[in-house]
Amino acid sequence: MKSFAIALSLLGACALPAYAEVHQVQDYKLQVETLADGLDAPWSLAFLPDGRMLIGERPGRLSIVPAGGGKPTVVNGLEGVSAGGQGGLHGIALAPDFASSGTLFYCHAASYDGGRGTVVSRAQLDLTANQLDNVTRIFQQSPAGSTGRHFGCRLVFDRDGMLFVTTGDRGNASDSAQDPSTGIGKVVRIDTDGKPAPGNPQPEGWDKRIWSIGHRNIQGAALHPATGELWTAEHGARGGDEVNNPQAGKNYGWPVITYGIDYSGAKIGEGTHKDGMEQPVHYWDPSIAPSGLMIYSGEAFPKWKGNYFVGALAGGAVSRLVFADGKPVSEERILQDLGERIRDVVQGPDGLIYLLTDSGNGKVLRLKMSE
Repeated sequence: MKSFAIALSLLGACALPAYAEVHQVQDYKLQVETLADGLDAPWSLAFLPDGRMLIGERPGRLSIVPAGGGKPTVVNGLEGVSAGGQGGLHGIALAPDFASSGTLFYCHAASYDGGRGTVVSRAQLDLTANQLDNVTRIFQQSPAGSTGRHFGCRLVFDRDGMLFVTTGDRGNASDSAQDPSTGIGKVVRIDTDGKPAPGNPQPEGWDKRIWSIGHRNIQGAALHPATGELWTAEHGARGGDEVNNPQAGKNYGWPVITYGIDYSGAKIGEGTHKDGMEQPVHYWDPSIAPSGLMIYSGEAFPKWKGNYFVGALAGGAVSRLVFADGKPVSEERILQDLGERIRDVVQGPDGLIYLLTDSGNGKVLRLKMSE
């Protein structure tokens, strides 16, 4: 009987958040629960069909956190990740048919052609064995770069089952992001084998996998729950972080136009406007260093329906953007008093909001209304 009581208490400890605190924000009093810690620079979170959380950690580790919180379990068999600088394991996305196929995709830095670049790999996840099998590379950024910066690397499935991939400019403000024949500074749209997706723009000279050009470093991406359109959050330089709604065949300006300046204080490009180049839907100056992006559609926070949530690495916050008629009309920065860099923001199947904090002791946090 005593051993049963001990087992029951351990089960309860695994199912409950390890720590919770209350934070007042504009619309709600939030309870912020710590579901897991000890993660190493967690970058991306995806919910498994049974409610557990799959976490990608930048140094090259894939972990599973129990639905109610608890100690992460490592998934074996991850291949191809080149960790170093800003690069490593980044975006993860479950295939739309994951429940039956077990297929997932992960975006990561990899070494090839004498350099490093953004790569997407496909694999089968065996949840019984906690094992990845049949790892296959389906996309690699071309050309490979020589720096350890700006890999982009968010993954989003659209409603047709095609995969959006964001890439960075690799920390090189050359015109490569303007060259539609390269994979530098682009949004890419491919099928699950890595081939060009049907419906992609095909202007002369464009790689047929490319959706839009002129991006610097997109680290946030989400599909709008009502319209099905892609929305992104993109790092500027010193100032000029952007929210964009990338459209097929459009040019988003980097590094020709930007609202930021170089870290040295020097001007970048030609200014803030140019014919044939798109304006951001929203920009930040000074920078917040935006990361994960989520557009809220749940019932747990009814006042926040349709709001955009962007993780901020600089200043440690979540930016809540209120939209009207497709344009942001106000912003609230929440949870700054946590003192954490927020790397990913995800709406859970329960309508609650989940965050990843970016540190060597990274955490999974859950936001709910405080009673």
